[in-house]
Amino acid sequence: MTEHFKMETPATERRLDDMAQGLVGAPLDRPEGPLKVTGTATYANEWQIEGMAHGVMVRAPGNSGRVILANRDDVAKLPGVLAVIQDDRLLRNPAQGTANEAPVQSPHHAAYLGQLIAVVVAETFEQARHAAQSLQVTLENAQMVQVDPATAAVEPQDGQALDQGDLDAAMRDAPHSVDLVYTTPSHSSAPMEPHASIASWQGGDLTLRGSYQMLKYNRNELADSLGIHPDRVRIISPYVGGGFGSKLGLAPEAVAAAIAAQELGRPVSVALQRPQVFEATMRRSETRQRVRLAADAEGRLTGLGHDARVSNLPGESFAEPVLQASHFLYAGANRRMSLELARLHRMCAGSVRAPGEAVGVTVLENAMDELAHEIGIDPVALRLRNIPEKDPESGKDYSSRRFREALESGAEAFGWADRPGVKERREGEWLIGYGMASAARVNVLMESQARVTLLPDGTARVETDMTDIGTGTYAILGQIAGDMLGLPRDRVEVVLGDTTLPPAAGSGGSWGASSSGTSVYLACEAIRRQLAQRLEVDEHDLTLKDGRATYANQVKSLSDILQGDEIAKLGHVKPGDTSTDVRQATFGAYFAEVAVHAASGETRIRRMHGSFAAGRILNAKTARSQCLGGMTFGIGIALTEELAFDPRDGHVANHNLAEYHIPVNADVPQLTVELLEERDDWANPMQAKGIGELGICGAAAAITNAIHNATGVRVRDYPATLDKVIAGM
Repeated sequence: MTEHFKMETPATERRLDDMAQGLVGAPLDRPEGPLKVTGTATYANEWQIEGMAHGVMVRAPGNSGRVILANRDDVAKLPGVLAVIQDDRLLRNPAQGTANEAPVQSPHHAAYLGQLIAVVVAETFEQARHAAQSLQVTLENAQMVQVDPATAAVEPQDGQALDQGDLDAAMRDAPHSVDLVYTTPSHSSAPMEPHASIASWQGGDLTLRGSYQMLKYNRNELADSLGIHPDRVRIISPYVGGGFGSKLGLAPEAVAAAIAAQELGRPVSVALQRPQVFEATMRRSETRQRVRLAADAEGRLTGLGHDARVSNLPGESFAEPVLQASHFLYAGANRRMSLELARLHRMCAGSVRAPGEAVGVTVLENAMDELAHEIGIDPVALRLRNIPEKDPESGKDYSSRRFREALESGAEAFGWADRPGVKERREGEWLIGYGMASAARVNVLMESQARVTLLPDGTARVETDMTDIGTGTYAILGQIAGDMLGLPRDRVEVVLGDTTLPPAAGSGGSWGASSSGTSVYLACEAIRRQLAQRLEVDEHDLTLKDGRATYANQVKSLSDILQGDEIAKLGHVKPGDTSTDVRQATFGAYFAEVAVHAASGETRIRRMHGSFAAGRILNAKTARSQCLGGMTFGIGIALTEELAFDPRDGHVANHNLAEYHIPVNADVPQLTVELLEERDDWANPMQAKGIGELGICGAAAAITNAIHNATGVRVRDYPATLDKVIAGM
């Protein structure tokens, strides 16, 4: 029996506030943690399958032309080689998140240097790698193509355009204004686990063990790529070693493994090598952003303009949504925004953690800091002064918003009142500065399903194809079910990552926990009602705790109530009017202290604090961990991370973790996180909102604003490496 629910009106009954088991919100450990740290959790390329062959992908040496495998026959005769495959179904690039259909399939024509155009399969990985490296790939009829976003042809994104009031007049007449251009480079998700898949066929049925975030979409994408019905495809992905958006959509290695396994009649494993992960999976687009802010004498915004240029491959519709939070974060009657998409022959651009806000809020917050300096007002005070009463463009109410509290509480926790003036504090050779920035991220509910079964022995099982990409899904769903059914956490089994299970929202967009969690909540509500019917009491008069039901001055164990039966319910949630009737978002604030070396320009972050409001917190430990990860991502954006493209042919010059500099332990100080108490009745029946990406949205700006406070230098071309800082000093 299915419990259907559409989120049409606010959910004002806050049941999770009063559940006797007290699991939701508690900082519980991840139940799968011991498996991961002992190496016994099975990731995509770790399944040991009898008779498995190994495939290695081959890359295009240029960005245009027809692909020719010049010595294909010779390579096919090398020791151990089973096949050299260049099938029409191979993918040009990964699918976008929630694409639900095959991406471009074009292995015979190169669109970017590094495109995966063939797969070599052999008995061992070493044999396959040697053969793949021996394959001579040439390109016929290669042409000059555009690789520079500054000179590429652009396509206006009309759906992103806004022209409200008269921004030009506001800028002309304002006592205070700034008109700034910032640039951010491309970023790589750089997940710890490379993209990998193992494919095996039984008759016409395909099983793929892969590393993916959104299985219900990935199954359809894989089936569409292969030209078979989705019912013939099963994807298994119980553990994912990081994704950050790069594993939202189906990637080339999955289709290659499936084709090879079908052709050879045996299982085939294909794992991307680290350079291939950088070259052939999603990148965050580089951006060029112009921000205009106009303010009156008191620092109240009268105008806000945000124009951006991003890029993608020809034929791709995704455009980095850098304007998302600019539409609702601050007031200002006169507003103009535009987004344009440049067509480049670099690898595909797509969702990297917090697409849009990660770089859009960052630049807006730099501009707000520059405006505060121009006016001579405290940066926190400027933001507090410009919190709108309602959405400044639609006039809609905010569903819930503890933005002011995050700013004020964060400032107090950090000690913002002690902020020095620009270039005012020095300790030996180090210049000390404070910086802050706001955080904002849109909130979304997505359709999701989960089955919960209360078993005769009084334990429960939660089943859904939802994935856990390191975010704590196993813990959170168990806590929700345990609270609703009155069971200790260790009496709830959570089964994830298999498309034979009910289809969930998937891990992406910060909607995973709230959407899949709501489906679990709904299923448990239905089970509670059936238990109450058996006991002939009103469900709200039923208290469940530690496997026992208390009702009408009686206590009975769940196993006694069930009498050998099991109760299975399917929870199914869909978004409704609450998604559009109000403005739903999450908010926060960052504060950072940096030390900049006076002679070298080297920046060291001394401490960093984040205060965040994201509805009901489902697990304080995993939520805090997500914020810590987001802030660390922000450190990378601010100081180190940049995909470097060769201007001649657009290939990635730093396609490994040695040269693409993600923050390491020495770069990350002791970070502190404050999670503000909040309930959002418009979000879902649990009043929870997404938090996974909020921790990154604007974090980099707090650091670069602190660099300015320390040195007087504004670095408007990210990242703020020491050469750019010292040049200003």
